[in-house]
Amino acid sequence: MNPSTNSSEASLHAIDYWQVVKNRYGVILLTFLLVFMTALVITYVMPKKYESKAVVQVRPKGTSTVLLPGHSDNRAAIEMGTNFYPTEFEVIKAQKTLDAAIEDLDLVNRWNSDPESVRRTLRGIVDAQNIRGTSLIEIRVRYNDPKDAQAIAQAVSKAYSERRTALQSEYANLAMEQLSKAVLQQKDDVEEKRGLLSTIIRNEGIIYHGDKNELGSRNFDEDDKAESAARAFDQLEQQKIQLESQIETLLKYDGGQLLIHASGLDLPDNVISVLLPEFQKAKREFDAAKSSGLGARHPRMVSLATNLAAMEQDLVEAVANLRETLKVKLELAKEQLDRLKTRMELTIEEAIGQGIANQTFIDAKNDFETSQRLLEQLQIKEVTEKMQNKITEDPIIIHEEPVVSQVPVSPNVTLNLALGAVVGLIFGIGVAFFLEYLDTSVKSLEDVERYLQVPVLAVIPKDVGVLYKQSGLSPDAEAYRILRTNIEFNRKNPEDNAITVVSGGAGEGKSTTLVNLAYICAQGGYTTLMIDADLRRPRLHTFFDINNSVGLTNYLTTELMLEDVILQTPVDNLYFMPSGILPADAAGILNSRRMSELIQDVKQRFDLVLVDSPPILGVSDASVLASEVDLTMIVVQHRKLPRNMLVRVKQAVENVGGHVIGVVLNNVDVRSDSQYQYYTSYYTYYAPAESQAMPSPAAATPAAKPAAPRSASKSSGTDDSKQDLY
Repeated sequence: MNPSTNSSEASLHAIDYWQVVKNRYGVILLTFLLVFMTALVITYVMPKKYESKAVVQVRPKGTSTVLLPGHSDNRAAIEMGTNFYPTEFEVIKAQKTLDAAIEDLDLVNRWNSDPESVRRTLRGIVDAQNIRGTSLIEIRVRYNDPKDAQAIAQAVSKAYSERRTALQSEYANLAMEQLSKAVLQQKDDVEEKRGLLSTIIRNEGIIYHGDKNELGSRNFDEDDKAESAARAFDQLEQQKIQLESQIETLLKYDGGQLLIHASGLDLPDNVISVLLPEFQKAKREFDAAKSSGLGARHPRMVSLATNLAAMEQDLVEAVANLRETLKVKLELAKEQLDRLKTRMELTIEEAIGQGIANQTFIDAKNDFETSQRLLEQLQIKEVTEKMQNKITEDPIIIHEEPVVSQVPVSPNVTLNLALGAVVGLIFGIGVAFFLEYLDTSVKSLEDVERYLQVPVLAVIPKDVGVLYKQSGLSPDAEAYRILRTNIEFNRKNPEDNAITVVSGGAGEGKSTTLVNLAYICAQGGYTTLMIDADLRRPRLHTFFDINNSVGLTNYLTTELMLEDVILQTPVDNLYFMPSGILPADAAGILNSRRMSELIQDVKQRFDLVLVDSPPILGVSDASVLASEVDLTMIVVQHRKLPRNMLVRVKQAVENVGGHVIGVVLNNVDVRSDSQYQYYTSYYTYYAPAESQAMPSPAAATPAAKPAAPRSASKSSGTDDSKQDLY
């Protein structure tokens, strides 16, 4: 959507709202005055109250001094938390505080009331609030007697100060008593733990060096023994495993492999490593001699064989001895391992026991030292509290004493009237918009064209008088010139010159509209006839000061001629037929053949015939006239009848065969309804000046000028001179 379109719509809504305010200005002003006067009366009848206040400063205990360096007291910070001031406000209005003030002033006897009523009254007039950004509290008292207000404020501040002082002193004494008990109890606890630590030292033989936090060297002997025994056990077990492996190997091999393996064992008494090389050397010599061809019985071969057998026997015996030696060593190692294991287990048990004893000592020592430090802190706290209690501090400092007020603070006339004005204006505007919402009357040209489906022929401004009686050329006449032009262009047949003017109800300006339209048409050169067919409450004759004793009814009920009932008005080209004597059956007279003949006759004699009728919704006369004439023009007063009533007016005309040419929107306040200003703003601008006025309409030649009828006379409604009309 185009932004300019949105801007135009927003501007239109703003104008509509402003239009509602302008249209309902009287309602808004009346509502504003009613609310404002109500506020004024309420303010006047409200009792005057005077205010007296005391300004006090609240200081928690310990806020002014730091007694011991490094030992700050954070009680003040804890007490002065977020809930401090709300709590103090409630304390000020608490029962005990108020009771002390009541007793001090003897208010029960002074006010001749019971204590509960007095207490309830004080709770309603006493208020407390914190001065922003400070630690000051204002104690305010509002009462209809300024002296009582001052006395109550002083008594309440005094009672609050005394009560807070007493509470602080009570709390301090109680805290000191509890702190002293805690110090004594802690001393007993320290002595008990000191005795327990001494018992552990004596029983376990622990050398304690006091604050050095060290134990004697004896404490670690058992640990070293346990570790040495464990290492010896491991070494012996490794040796046993090695011996078992060697024996296993010797049993697995035989022959040459056994000798080779046995010679490789690293043992101190292993002779195989010596015998085996000699045996191998002798074996080579024997093989060499045999290879040289020597026989088995050769002395050399016999000697070598004997020597070789002896050496082999020695090796076999050496292997057997080695195996036995290893078995003996294995048995010895097992016995040593069992003994060492037993000793090691004993040593470990002793080390564990000693470790438990050491841990018990350490725990007892730490517990003792912790208790001793706590005792020192409690003793410092006790000394601080004793010194603090000796310092005199006022928990409440009064910085401003209550005084007797000379000027009432309530009611606040300026504030009340300002609120009354604002509320009245808002309420008035709300009532105006609510009435506008409920109002279903015609407010705009669009309403007429939307609901009646007929054009708006003219917009007549408010308070337009009779034009022919006004001096000079009135700018309001331009509205009727527009009406004359629109009638001319909206009638489809030029022969349709008989028009009845109807309205939905009385007082909508139907007769005035007809007279002014007839005057403008006569000025334009049209021979115009006005027929007052409102046989209920005729009014047209009053505009010209003419007697209406002879007129339409006389013509319809007698044999009178037209010349006898049509009068010449002071305006050229303008003729008038009065209503005549009012009949009993107006509808019956109008719904007659003679009435139809009358309409047809005057249509031939005059350029324009305007017929005034009664309200169409009240009686049936207007419906009869609408069926007789060519066209019907509806006069609608702006913002009067509901839209559904106007629809019924149009339906009433159409139901009898009439044709609605259009609507005249009458009595429009163009000064307040800005949407109509463009219809009327040009009237004055384009109206001809008096010096430029056109010649008198009397000089204009009518289209069909009748012969001179009888002159209009105030004294008589008849004239003997009769002339035929063309």
